[in-house]
Amino acid sequence: MAQKSGLGRGLGALLPGGEAAPAENGVTMVSVDLVSPNPRQPRSAMRPEELQELTESVREHGVLQPLIVTPSDSSGYYVLIAGERRLHAARLAGLTAVPVIVRQATDQQRLELAIIENVQRSDLSALEEAEAYRQLAEDFGLSHEAIAGRVGKSRVAVTNTLRLMKLPDSVKNALIEGRITEGHARALLALPTPEAQTAALRTVVSQELNVRQTEELVRRLSGEKPPVRPRPTTSPEISSLEERLRASLGTKVSLRASRKGGTMTIHYYSNEELEALLARLLND
Repeated sequence: MAQKSGLGRGLGALLPGGEAAPAENGVTMVSVDLVSPNPRQPRSAMRPEELQELTESVREHGVLQPLIVTPSDSSGYYVLIAGERRLHAARLAGLTAVPVIVRQATDQQRLELAIIENVQRSDLSALEEAEAYRQLAEDFGLSHEAIAGRVGKSRVAVTNTLRLMKLPDSVKNALIEGRITEGHARALLALPTPEAQTAALRTVVSQELNVRQTEELVRRLSGEKPPVRPRPTTSPEISSLEERLRASLGTKVSLRASRKGGTMTIHYYSNEELEALLARLLND
């Protein structure tokens, strides 16, 4: 049987009891007041315009996809695993109860599932994703390879995202505020100190540099010289013709072939040489 597509191992593999069930299988209506946020929720902000659209949809149609929750330590209460935006929109829409699927989940599974849901929906910013990976690595001791397997990313992608946590607050804030992109931030990481990164950031923002221009700026600030383009090699046939022309005209001659024809450059080093060349070429 073909393996399911999607990020990582998905809800079915991480939660005991299988995948999130359809509406007729295991869904319970629970008061919104009994559901508390996921303390491991990696997303720190919601886009107001998207939340408003979801709220209008929930107000008109209700919550169509059940939230996934796990029992809290307090009797009768639940901790949200997946569906933070739906819960928030339900409260804004005035709903008193929401459909939920109850699953047992550890603290680590809560974080993993919250990451998977948000990454699938492209809801996490680069820094939010990096912070979530940091928690998996430092709080739960997972390797970058293990994190990659859980969220459906490559190990290199996880490692590169985690590197964003090393940026100074000035660069992080610019990334959060949308003044620079993740590509800009990655380029600034190549500078050796936070002070250098902050100084380069000011140039990037003030001059509205794109990512490629930022990479060039970083190379200049790092003292790297731009790569020297190798001079085109001359074929033996062209070299032979140049030698024959030099012997005939008594001066240096350069030939450059192109797609259609080419150019011939005759060098002279004094007015007298020019006059002599003109007389020979024009048969004067």
